Amino acid sequence: MVGYGNNYPRQVHHRASSIVSYKVDPSFVSCRGGYATWFSRKASDPNLLTGAIVGGPDAYDNFADQRDNYEQTEPATYNNAPLLGILARLHAGHSGYNQLLPVELPALKPVAANPPAANPVVPASSASPVAINQKLTASWVHNGKTYYRYSTTITNKSSKNLKNLKLYISELYGPLWGLTKSGDSYFFPSWINSLAAGKSIEFVYIHSASPAKVSVSNYNLA
Repeated sequence: MVGYGNNYPRQVHHRASSIVSYKVDPSFVSCRGGYATWFSRKASDPNLLTGAIVGGPDAYDNFADQRDNYEQTEPATYNNAPLLGILARLHAGHSGYNQLLPVELPALKPVAANPPAANPVVPASSASPVAINQKLTASWVHNGKTYYRYSTTITNKSSKNLKNLKLYISELYGPLWGLTKSGDSYFFPSWINSLAAGKSIEFVYIHSASPAKVSVSNYNLA
């Protein structure tokens, strides 16, 4: 990361960093002229690009701090965007969940007065080998809005292994953990291939609304 520590990159492959500031030299710098004059310059950048993340060392931990070594010294978007996104989300705190809401929901009553009912939504018949149970596990108020954490348990009631489970979840307005999403459907997480007879898995989600609607779209028993 440029500008931090005692041994950060000083010849960043970046035009604005490499060319002297207009305040120092107000003369016009053309595209080709700037390249010819400044690209091969061996001195440190006249403008410090503080916080930029460059490509970094190779697989053997070798790093050449040279402006023309673009693979290691260029502050490319794919290096910087993920970190900036994470930091922006952390800075937003719990209010960052609002970014996932398609519409602004009406204000909910405090959970102590009237918490939403976490009734399971299972459209399949009672004979279905897949049982779904939801429960409210936590709630908090942030900036005047009440957020709820729901825990959902999927249980294999059959005597066989449950495979290729496909779930459909509607009215979900926040992040979900414990399932893999593909398109509009949800599947077992990557570390689970099947669910043995009588076993259960759990996933959780947070949003500022009543429980989402969870239904079984498809599955196989083997």
